[in-house]
Amino acid sequence: MQYRTLRILLALISAAVAVILAFAIVVVLLTIGEPQPWVILVVLCLGLVTFLCTYAATGIYLGPLGRIQIKAKQLADGQYSVHFVDDRITAAPLGVQELADSLETVAARVRLAIAEAAVEGKRQRQFISDVSHELRTPLTAIRGAAETMMDEDIPYEDRRHFAETIVRESERLTRLANDLLTLQRIEGDGEIVLQRVDLHDVVENVSTLLSPLLDERQVELSVKGEAPDVLGDPDRLQQVVQNLVDNASRFVGSGGHVNVTLSGIRGHSVITVADDGPGFGDINPVRLFDRFYRGDSSRARTTGGTGLGLTIVKAIVAAHDGTVEAFNLPDGGACFIVAIPSVASALS
Repeated sequence: MQYRTLRILLALISAAVAVILAFAIVVVLLTIGEPQPWVILVVLCLGLVTFLCTYAATGIYLGPLGRIQIKAKQLADGQYSVHFVDDRITAAPLGVQELADSLETVAARVRLAIAEAAVEGKRQRQFISDVSHELRTPLTAIRGAAETMMDEDIPYEDRRHFAETIVRESERLTRLANDLLTLQRIEGDGEIVLQRVDLHDVVENVSTLLSPLLDERQVELSVKGEAPDVLGDPDRLQQVVQNLVDNASRFVGSGGHVNVTLSGIRGHSVITVADDGPGFGDINPVRLFDRFYRGDSSRARTTGGTGLGLTIVKAIVAAHDGTVEAFNLPDGGACFIVAIPSVASALS
């Protein structure tokens, strides 16, 4: 029922009640004496006044409620830009204002949810596009090598070369699949098994694990300093340090150095990974952590990376309520700083 119709109905009911009461009074007067002619006119005027007063009084509440109802219907029909609070509503009674404020909060949340869904949809579409692009290159290389090997006349050395290409690109696909699964697990449920972790032990494990690879690349790794313990997943934190050290060792070149420094500052345990390589140029450091971002050689396919290493680092650090930043060193090289709340801060 429209609020205007409801106002008229309530006013008519009030007027009818007033007229009935007035006639009741007339009946009483008839029993005690001779009624005056003007009594009927007074009764009718009383009914009219009651109708007008009731219509005006109900308009104070029902008028704003009618506008709120129209806006609620507009919101339900997909007009998400509608606002329930305006100058006319602010002049309404307090109860109506509170209702409008509540609906305005609901509308704001709906608009926010729709905006977030649009951003997430765009991100998912971009991610699918990026993954498709990353898969296309190795698959094309594998198919081309396999088709060439089907030629029985190619020399043994060429056949071996194409077989190595198939193996290399297959390994790359495996790394990409593993990194995608890792990223999905971290970002999907975000669950981190918390325990007290000594970051020095984490860094030493990475040093031991990557020692053969660093020797092959002729890169020297140094570890110094101490940092307070943190609450975290030791395997994930080891992956953070491993990805950063591996990433740095790719670009420093033969004879380069990678330095890992542990420290504590303002309630945070800090891991600094610095190298003396070429750095990452003039690009925005924030973009280094984007999926598959390749601004220069630091994200080039020729390095053997999947383009997800730093993205995984950021996801793991965020899951530990930490931060990660990157910048170029004044004398050359890149520096990555990971800060995670220390045990004392995490428990407070």
